[in-house]
Amino acid sequence: MTQRAFKYRFYPTPEQETLLRRTMGCTCVVYNRALAVRTQAWYDEKKRVGYSDTSALLTEWKKQDDLQFLSEVSCVPLQQGLRHLQKALSNFFEGRAKYPTFKKKRNGGSAEFTKSAFKFRNGQVFLAKSSLPLPIRWSRELPKGATPTTITVKLSPAGRWTVSLLVDVEIEPLPPCSNEIGVDLGVTSLVALSDGEKIANPKGFNAKRRKLKKAQKALSRKQKGSNNRHKARLKVAKVHQEIADARKDFLARADDSIGT
Repeated sequence: MTQRAFKYRFYPTPEQETLLRRTMGCTCVVYNRALAVRTQAWYDEKKRVGYSDTSALLTEWKKQDDLQFLSEVSCVPLQQGLRHLQKALSNFFEGRAKYPTFKKKRNGGSAEFTKSAFKFRNGQVFLAKSSLPLPIRWSRELPKGATPTTITVKLSPAGRWTVSLLVDVEIEPLPPCSNEIGVDLGVTSLVALSDGEKIANPKGFNAKRRKLKKAQKALSRKQKGSNNRHKARLKVAKVHQEIADARKDFLARADDSIGT
């Protein structure tokens, strides 16, 4: 038994989008405040502030007049953000990762919901504070009988909404195979196989790079803080999304070709 995430696109209603954006904004505020507190404590006193300390601080922040909006969203994504910060700092102190950075709203956002903050009923997902199910495009079915243990909603810089459902699945062993093949990453071709077959490099990326260069050039000319710069930044993010989608599609096709 292992855990596997199934990712889908969804198109929230205006009310759901408002709630999700507010939730992600609150998660970002809590994460950044906790990171600032923990960083300052380390620099001033060489003191490590733990998750339980930041969780207590969150309770106090909700009582402040300028932070009462934190109580308008589910508390679970806020607590999950503090747990992710704890893990990030633990990885840093153990030499496995760089020091965590502050989150920026312009980079999109995410919110993680555990079982106490969502319902999975009749194949539909209901998040806390929302009476309507998420309008998910079910591009593939979940494993039979699987129930999500954690749900993560993400908003990409390009404005794309996705939801990831973490479920427990059984891994079936592959049948034994006597065939062997060598795979070599090439220069003139993407992959060269030991049986002589070659998979060509993807075409169309040069055009997308030119499109990206043009969009980035237009962004550099816009005044910082202006609405036009925001629109230009969104165009750059969408081109990046196009390139990422094209790369994933091509690699999936190449993987299928090698597998067959």
